[in-house]
Amino acid sequence: MKKVLAVLLVAVFLLSLTACGQKNDLRKITINEVTRSVFYAPLYAGITKGFFEKEGLDIEIVTGGGSDKSMTALLAGEAEISLMGPETGVYVVNEGKENHPMIIAQLTKRDGSFLVGREDGDFSWENLKGKSVIGGRPGGMPYMTLLYVLKKNGLVPGENVEVIDNIQFNLMGGAFEGGTGDYVTLFEPTASQFENAGKGYIVANMGLESGEVPYTAFMVMPDTIKNDSKMVEAFVRALYKAQEWVWSASDEEIAKAMQPFFPDSDVETLSLVAKSYRETDSWTKNGVMTEDSFTRLQDIMDGAGELANRVDFNKLVDNSFAQKAMEGK
Repeated sequence: MKKVLAVLLVAVFLLSLTACGQKNDLRKITINEVTRSVFYAPLYAGITKGFFEKEGLDIEIVTGGGSDKSMTALLAGEAEISLMGPETGVYVVNEGKENHPMIIAQLTKRDGSFLVGREDGDFSWENLKGKSVIGGRPGGMPYMTLLYVLKKNGLVPGENVEVIDNIQFNLMGGAFEGGTGDYVTLFEPTASQFENAGKGYIVANMGLESGEVPYTAFMVMPDTIKNDSKMVEAFVRALYKAQEWVWSASDEEIAKAMQPFFPDSDVETLSLVAKSYRETDSWTKNGVMTEDSFTRLQDIMDGAGELANRVDFNKLVDNSFAQKAMEGK
């Protein structure tokens, strides 16, 4: 009996060493995300479902709290990959920086925010006349998309509607809760949490109002593509598997997969949010960015007065990794 017990103990010890060895063999990658949002469900699911681990990657996510901060982290070498709005890459190119980041995969294809008001009931964009909206900071996609939607609906910022643009992205919800503004644009799960708590009411889906646009994408430095292409390939390959998975999984399965990243949200709420984003076709099915959508992005930037010069699609976008992932290479 003692011999059997000894053998079992040795076996358990060896298994633990093997597990530790496998974990240590993973390549640790830091991703700086612009914000923490259910909008990025494919990324979180890719981690919890083991898609990145199967590709030999151990992903650590740091939340930047703004595209400018995520870009700074990437440029400073504090992150190998950043998830942010492609407009940030356009700004860097227009600043004349030759060694600028490249887009390697798109994650979302429309605005993921919702317009939240203080009153429930039938909503019309006419309701915003004479009102104020917290819209983020100038130059950011939430802000520019809001301006685009307002103008599309006959509203003129600064004339018949006030757009509050001096509040940081990650402080917008708190400012609205504190009494600032009549409306605010919020991402999930914050928008639903506000509604469930009676702090506001979701009145419009900004993604449906603005149309398809490359809203968030993964970027890396050109030196990473040159010197560490295998890592980039592995990352985009794992991402593609996660993107496929969220389109085949149930809303509850998606909710459970990303819940570790949203400990304050229950599965029911996350399921409803996942259902909403999928029904509005907000997630891309692969990482390839189209030139037409990139042009639309720059149209929105131009309309907001934030585009110094048009940037050539191929100067900023490298679709080769996403295409290889789709081809199974």
